[in-house]
Amino acid sequence: MKKIILTLAFVCSIVSLQAQTAEELKKDLATKKGEISKLQGEANALQSKIDAFPGWKYGAFGTIGANFSAFDNWYSNTVPNSSAGNVGITVNGFANLDREKYFWRNSGNINLGWVKLDDKNNPNDDTEFNGTTDVFTVTSLFGYKLTKTLAASTLVEYRTSLIKNFNDAGYLDFGLGLTWIPIPELVVVAHPLNYNYVFSKSGSNFDSSLGAKIVAEYNKKIGNFKFRSNLSTFQSYKSADLSNATWINSIGFNIWKGIGVGVESGLRANKQEAFNSALTNYPSLEATPGKVQSYWLAGLSYGF
Repeated sequence: MKKIILTLAFVCSIVSLQAQTAEELKKDLATKKGEISKLQGEANALQSKIDAFPGWKYGAFGTIGANFSAFDNWYSNTVPNSSAGNVGITVNGFANLDREKYFWRNSGNINLGWVKLDDKNNPNDDTEFNGTTDVFTVTSLFGYKLTKTLAASTLVEYRTSLIKNFNDAGYLDFGLGLTWIPIPELVVVAHPLNYNYVFSKSGSNFDSSLGAKIVAEYNKKIGNFKFRSNLSTFQSYKSADLSNATWINSIGFNIWKGIGVGVESGLRANKQEAFNSALTNYPSLEATPGKVQSYWLAGLSYGF
């Protein structure tokens, strides 16, 4: 009986010792987490001070998406013997200079996509990758600071396609006005004097015109998240049919050393593009419906 009692006492003491040790470890862990949180806060504060210093700042991030599939005698599919592929890539980059009296902000966006469908039972079908999404935009904004948040500015923006029909059409905006920067992450450009020049080859029916240019861009980084939203609009003084707008949103989440997951989506309204497309047959620009174009891409993201 004494042996049993001693054994139980010994076991209880061991369990109590282990429980006590676990509680101590949990307290130590909580203390370490608190120290890490404090150090991370101090590191973020130092990074904010570094970001506030004038000078050149560079950065880029984007998304790569791909999807491949193959079917062999898969009769529930419309094309039972086939292979398909879809590849897309986006790049968003910037190079900004900030000085006491002026700033110079430069940015670019590329979104390219390809798709193919190979019907193995049809020797005459197209087996090559064909371009789908095709966006190329570069912007340069120079401003002379009037106050801490307001500047007199000039903007040059060029937009076209790269895979097919380069510079047909190509849109070049250049104008003068004001830029408002209420917070470092937000830039709003309002240029009431802007000329929208459209490059196009013979046979196309594009018109250039004078109008107002409004651009708004928001860039934010929160922890491992990067977010960019860019809205660029041109309102023609000649005719609303010559106006256009493009809105692009990009999100990237860093998992390991700049690599993660990302999503990009875009919306565009441009009646001149719809009217001149080989896929449409509208009788006139005025009769062309103002449909909104859109795209989206999800996949691996990268950035620095």
